[in-house]
Amino acid sequence: MRILFVVYDNDSYISVFPLGLAYIASVCRKAGHDVKIYNQDVYHWPESHLLDLLNKERFDVIGVGVIGGYYQYRKLLKISAAINESKNRPFYIIGGHGPSPEPEYFLKKTQANAAVIGEGEITVVELFEALERKKDWSSISGIAFLENGKCIQTPRRTPIPDIDNIPFPAWDLFPMDHYALLREANIKNSERCMLVLSGRGCAFGCNFCYRMDDGHRPRSSEGIIEEIRILQKDYAISYIDFQDELLMNSVSRTIALCESFIKSKLRFKWFCNGRLNYAKPEVLKVMKEAGCVFINYGIESLDENALRVMKKGLTVKQIISGIENTLAAGISPGYNIIFGNIGETRESLKLGVDFLLKYDDHAQMRTIRPVTPYPGSPLYYYAIEKGLLKDCEDFYEKKHVNSDLLAVNFTDLTDDEFHKELFQANKVLI
Repeated sequence: MRILFVVYDNDSYISVFPLGLAYIASVCRKAGHDVKIYNQDVYHWPESHLLDLLNKERFDVIGVGVIGGYYQYRKLLKISAAINESKNRPFYIIGGHGPSPEPEYFLKKTQANAAVIGEGEITVVELFEALERKKDWSSISGIAFLENGKCIQTPRRTPIPDIDNIPFPAWDLFPMDHYALLREANIKNSERCMLVLSGRGCAFGCNFCYRMDDGHRPRSSEGIIEEIRILQKDYAISYIDFQDELLMNSVSRTIALCESFIKSKLRFKWFCNGRLNYAKPEVLKVMKEAGCVFINYGIESLDENALRVMKKGLTVKQIISGIENTLAAGISPGYNIIFGNIGETRESLKLGVDFLLKYDDHAQMRTIRPVTPYPGSPLYYYAIEKGLLKDCEDFYEKKHVNSDLLAVNFTDLTDDEFHKELFQANKVLI
């Protein structure tokens, strides 16, 4: 089959490599399909350009994946309109963290033929095989579709147990020289950057986070090192941005992975997402030796009660200790702080500002943004239960219109008071 995957324009000068889509493209090509990438993100083509392409060329399938942001939602609707208007409209598939928790709503808004829910590498190959052989595809796990106006959602697919079996991303289908120019913390202008996954998932359960599957599935050190070796050889990559939700998922695994990097004798700088309860001196020492220059931490709040309510699994003492240990090791910490979770107050915000002023090493500019109850997260269902949010349409069409503004107010402050406090806090930080 001839497949076109669309990478939407996110309005960035240098775009982030679409790693998830590159994995999907790789498994599709391995299954014998002809895969083409439409890089709207790199070339900033308007949707009319996609419409012209679909009118001129025939594709059997077109696929688009988006995350759950207000911008991405509206971009998906524009892309969908172009696809649906085309003379040679292909079979249309949507996927990603945007459609997965609320597939019925997204299917009706986009008029897509099917939604792939959660991890897609096995699902899309099975779906394409069924389409190619004109077989019934309603028995395929991990999809949703409309039938006579009713949403049919098949059972969730079991996560891929051994992710080392997934082929490396299809880098050659993408303009790698563009993506290698991504700038991350403590990178030199002469260094070239690329995204890598060392594992999938997260064992924690913050109330503002949406994920399909529990637990963490690590890749083998050997597979990760081989991937980096290829990236260095073929694309001159010298800085690795580990895009895992949580590379530091335990002390033992983090140390073992770093020791394998050192033993490999590959030399590269890297960035990862970490947990402050694992930010021990002995862990950070080996991370630094292995080339780590930046650890992005999900702090979220310096209010002890708020941390408990959001089920962060951290204490303020652990946060401060972990940050001090990171700075002492010579690694820059990334500070993610949000405001407005259940029960937070003006004092909660002040604690976050004071913390950033004391500890930020300015490797990045950090501001504080409002918490957002993305569909699928526990906070989303809490908002609906409390009457603060009606449904998915209310979220995307009325509430989540800008990531700097409140989508749902979980505090005792009025909306105006909330925005005034947040404005003043960020004015100080900037």
